[in-house]
Amino acid sequence: MRKIDLVHYYESIAQWMLPHLKNRPVSLVRAPTGITGQLFFQKHPESKMPAMKELDPALWPEHAALLAVDSVEALVSAAQMNVVEFHTWNSKIARINQPDRFVLDLDPGEGVTWPMLQEAAELTRVMLSELGLESWLKTSGGKGLHVVVPITPKLGFDEVKAFSQAVVKHMARVIPSKFVAVMGSKNRVGKIFIDYLRNGHGQTTACAFSARSRPGMGVSMPVAWDQLRELKGGAQWTIATAREYLSFQKEDPWSGYWKKRQAITRAIKLLA
Repeated sequence: MRKIDLVHYYESIAQWMLPHLKNRPVSLVRAPTGITGQLFFQKHPESKMPAMKELDPALWPEHAALLAVDSVEALVSAAQMNVVEFHTWNSKIARINQPDRFVLDLDPGEGVTWPMLQEAAELTRVMLSELGLESWLKTSGGKGLHVVVPITPKLGFDEVKAFSQAVVKHMARVIPSKFVAVMGSKNRVGKIFIDYLRNGHGQTTACAFSARSRPGMGVSMPVAWDQLRELKGGAQWTIATAREYLSFQKEDPWSGYWKKRQAITRAIKLLA
């Protein structure tokens, strides 16, 4: 896949992707020598990119300025500068220390089949529903699935991360044959680690519609829950196929996500 193909991809899907990037600090995964070469994360303006927004350094004291992508020009210029992946914070700039979502990344261990991962995603959804929380689904663009939960931005990162960890620990305790709450490949052979670690301050998750710097260049695609059983894998769509797929979609499967705000206070008490 050529760089021009990636540039054209981001230009063609900007209208879908920009709402997910808007007003959020972003980390960039750059591949100067291609996706098979050395990759590096960029969180700060070490090198200038046209139209890339530099945020007020006061947002993260004692750190360099953060970056944000809020225009087609910024998205495309980043791709032209060898940016493959866009990862976003769980908070918006206006309330930088109060996340408005948390993400559960279903990461399959060795021996986990795709149907097992599909079942795990549905179980995660049911668990969240029992806690009174509605969630949305997207493919990771790699091997897994992301379950995203919008929340009212009132609590700090520590509280939200601790809650997401409590959810994961509860699932691993209730269904130990399927889930594990500890990182490490040896801990999750045949099981799924639900990664809650991306919910900490300064941590990021691959943005919806971001390409992934892996062979095939899969895309993190938002989908409806009723599409789950039809999915063939976490990288079902690629930069070569995503635009055509989107052109046939009449409705946004995440339409309800944008206005959904739900407190986790009651859910925290339920898990205590």
